[in-house]
Amino acid sequence: MVKKTFNLVGQPASSAQVIEVDLQNNFDVLQHTVAQHFSIAQPDGISFQTEQDGVLDDLDNFTDAASPIGILVDGNQVRDVPGPAGIPIAGSYYEVYPDHLGNHQRLFEQYGPVFKTTDMGRTTYYTNDPKVADVCFAEGGFWSKKINSDHPLYGIKDPMAGVFLSDTDGEAWKVVHKFLAPALSPKAVRHYTPQMQNTAEQAFKVFDEFDQKEEAWNVYRYMFKVGSTAIGKLALNMDLHHFDSLDAPLHDLVKSVGENLELNKQVSTMGDWYSHIPWGAPKKLKENKLHVQKMVEEAVANVTNGKQTDDLPIEDAALKASCIVDYLVRATDQNGNKLPEKYRSNATLVTVGAGFITTASLLSWMLFSIASYPGNQERLLQELVDYGVTEDTEWTPDLANSLPFLGILIQEVQRLHNPSYQPGRTALADVIIPGGYRIPKDTVMIIGIHHIHNNPKIWDDPAKFNPDRWNTDKVKSRPKASYVPFAAGQRMCIGFNFALEEVRVIISMLIYRYHFEKVGQDPVEYDPSFQLVRPMNFYVRVKKRTSWPEKSKKDD
Repeated sequence: MVKKTFNLVGQPASSAQVIEVDLQNNFDVLQHTVAQHFSIAQPDGISFQTEQDGVLDDLDNFTDAASPIGILVDGNQVRDVPGPAGIPIAGSYYEVYPDHLGNHQRLFEQYGPVFKTTDMGRTTYYTNDPKVADVCFAEGGFWSKKINSDHPLYGIKDPMAGVFLSDTDGEAWKVVHKFLAPALSPKAVRHYTPQMQNTAEQAFKVFDEFDQKEEAWNVYRYMFKVGSTAIGKLALNMDLHHFDSLDAPLHDLVKSVGENLELNKQVSTMGDWYSHIPWGAPKKLKENKLHVQKMVEEAVANVTNGKQTDDLPIEDAALKASCIVDYLVRATDQNGNKLPEKYRSNATLVTVGAGFITTASLLSWMLFSIASYPGNQERLLQELVDYGVTEDTEWTPDLANSLPFLGILIQEVQRLHNPSYQPGRTALADVIIPGGYRIPKDTVMIIGIHHIHNNPKIWDDPAKFNPDRWNTDKVKSRPKASYVPFAAGQRMCIGFNFALEEVRVIISMLIYRYHFEKVGQDPVEYDPSFQLVRPMNFYVRVKKRTSWPEKSKKDD
């Protein structure tokens, strides 16, 4: 054992610490020991050097090495995170909004893989580095989903919701996640597939009428109806009547949930101080939350009131329950415990909101990609024909998951046009992350999914839409956390199985029945005032198919 003084290169001498080095151990142990002393999140990125001896890459070098021994992280000095200086009060707000995607990309190019902004008093850190994303998503001792006042979901935080809108260290998340996850498992999703098919079939009536009238329609508006129709039936066993006619109104619950996310984005981008103003968007957000909560409670009561039902074991409850609410009422764990009633309405609300908003956006971007990038619509249609799909096909998960081109098409859409772009994790302590950046306690790190998925250091020609990239060795060996459409770790999207199955079934049914043609040449714009990335001005004309290609001839 030898005692050596270590210090962080780039930091004051006062950061130095004396550490005993056990020369009988290996180099990895030393890295982990030093990481613990200096709160370095990823030990394998640590290297050592001295002015006299240069790089120390073997324990034998430490015997006679002069102190202090300098610590580098990924070859970098430890330093604070850079970012625009901004202006008084507003900070860097006007450098970011309204085009936050474009401006964040510009800031990554200017400052590197981690930068910070201060917008109306709220400081936020961003990364497009998979190594940093992996550390943050892993949570553990340094990071967690803790929705503090700097977090983008703070305005709609719900400690009783259990998933998505609550903290990882809260009781609600542990309890609700335990019960809700089996209801959205692959096994349960198989049970929901007929509902997804029924949703598409309901929409046919409206899309057929658009075809007959030769009218264009706004894709997001109708995918919003499609997604909410599916989740309304799944979560609440409700028929929302979104396709009773061409202009059927949105159900009040669905409309209000959408408004909730719009208002939260307006409030959150203005800083915590703005959320306390008793008028305007902050006032509307509070009123909206109460209105949505009341509607969900009424919907839950409609499912549960006056019904005598048997309890069901948690692993099978979703297969026999009429909907998610019925499941949450009847499911029991191995000890006979049920989800406490105090969590039921809040968990249902999150399931409804998160269950259709993201899917509506993804369905919209799928149709955008199919109609905008030449050859993809024809290629998907040919695959459907080759796999025996007809107008009378009864869709199953086995069929939906067997379509290889559809699979890589979805992956490429989620890479280039992912709806979710800002999952946040909060630092539980001062920490040094990959790249050598110093992060203060309570800092919110936004993992920029869009920017990771478009990072040229990871993806060849990232702006090009190319589904076939997913069959290349380079993409198959990509770094961990370089493709995270549903986030990652224990707080990744709980409904990703349902979302992907719904997209596979509904897109396949739409493409088999209709030819989609993009209307207009204007670039598609996203809504900067919404919580997710959704296309706002994307219109299509659909033409009902009367003929289909022949099956491809297989090679002998």
